[in-house]
Amino acid sequence: MISVRPAAAFKPSAPPLPDAAYEGSIRPGRDADAAGYIALIGACWGEYPGCVLDVENEAPELRALASHIAARGGALWTAEVAGAVVGMVGTVPLNHDDAWEITRMYVAATHRGTGLAADLLRTAEGHARSRGAKRIVLWTDTRFEAAHRFYEKHSYVRAGSIRVLDDRSRSLEFRYAKPISGTVVEILDPAAAVSAERRLAEVLKACVDDGAVVGFLAPLPIEKARAFWRERASEVAAARRVILAAWVDGEIAGCLQLDLDVPENQTHRAEVRQLLVHPEFRRRGVGRELMARIDRAATAHGRRLLVLRTWPGGPAETIVRSLGWQFVGVIPGYAMRPTGEPVDEGYWWKRVE
Repeated sequence: MISVRPAAAFKPSAPPLPDAAYEGSIRPGRDADAAGYIALIGACWGEYPGCVLDVENEAPELRALASHIAARGGALWTAEVAGAVVGMVGTVPLNHDDAWEITRMYVAATHRGTGLAADLLRTAEGHARSRGAKRIVLWTDTRFEAAHRFYEKHSYVRAGSIRVLDDRSRSLEFRYAKPISGTVVEILDPAAAVSAERRLAEVLKACVDDGAVVGFLAPLPIEKARAFWRERASEVAAARRVILAAWVDGEIAGCLQLDLDVPENQTHRAEVRQLLVHPEFRRRGVGRELMARIDRAATAHGRRLLVLRTWPGGPAETIVRSLGWQFVGVIPGYAMRPTGEPVDEGYWWKRVE
């Protein structure tokens, strides 16, 4: 129904400060911070067996990192508490796609869970956006699983192949990316679909708990929502489903699915499922952007006929009608609202070329 080097190591070797905000400041980085940077990065890498920080042979730029990043047109920030460096992040422009890269992001183990990492990331993203960035990319070591969860929480998704570094740490790195400016709709490949699970689950839960009729009852447990998207990601990998995600100013705000799993005598058609827009992002054209993109996704998979279901009077009805969908009819009492009351179901179809 419609409705650079490995990034910060977030593995907690020391307990974070529970539910506390860090007491310090984020300021522009300086070359004089070199000793603090080297100590911070060394401590983060030291949490993982096999990660070796070889400053002299592999990272000499750390001796004057602020100047190094400035020479590339970027910026660097230091998080400081009582004179000690407890966090850092840099961002530099790339030479394609109006993209900037987040680089050298690290947070001391004692200051994870305090909001510092999120503030550093927002600072770097905001700077890149103010300089015209349309997209942000970053690389993170495949071993840094907590870092992956952090970036995925902030709407980054896996993008592209794994990078192999010829270094003493034998590093393999995932590439993460996201659009950062305006409303952007993208199709998620299998790796992106897996890494979007956390944020898509939050969107699904928010919609169901807000009353959307999309196959679940409220309140929707977040683990159930995550299991749902985990299964959908496996269907993307099997070429049985397409997932479109919409970002608004860098945050995943909505999604839409195209179900390709049909009987062998119906492979000319597909079903559009679950138009979801997080309540905080409604009335901003997100749903329409998603629906407008679905035709191209269908034709790319050789589908010429689309069908969908929605509840009469729901927010999707106006969108589909304005985009040329044809109304078939209503089945009374077909489903239940998240609160348990019966609701009718409307059927629609559309031919695409």
